[in-house]
Amino acid sequence: MKAKPIKKIVIISILGSALMVSLALNGCKASQVISNKTGAQLWSENCQRCHNTPSPNSFSREQWETIGLHMQSRSLITDEERNKIVAFLKQ
Repeated sequence: MKAKPIKKIVIISILGSALMVSLALNGCKASQVISNKTGAQLWSENCQRCHNTPSPNSFSREQWETIGLHMQSRSLITDEERNKIVAFLKQ
C-alpha cells in the first residue's frame, strides 16, 4: 500500500517540473519578442497606453533620461526597454 502514495508523489513531481520548464521557456520567448522591438515600437506601445505622448523634440536629451527613469517605475518596463525608448527619443 505504500507504493501508491509514492507513485502519486513521483507523478506530481514530474508534472510540476514539466510545468516549470514550460513557463520558463515561454518567458524566454516573451523576452525575445521584446528584445526584437525598436525603441519607437516600445514607445508607441507603452507610453501611449496611458497618455498622449509628446514629440521627441519636446525635451532635451538629459530630460528624456530623467523622464525615462521616472516612467519606467510607473509603466513597469525593463531597463532594456527604457534604454531603447530613451535612445529613440534622443535622436
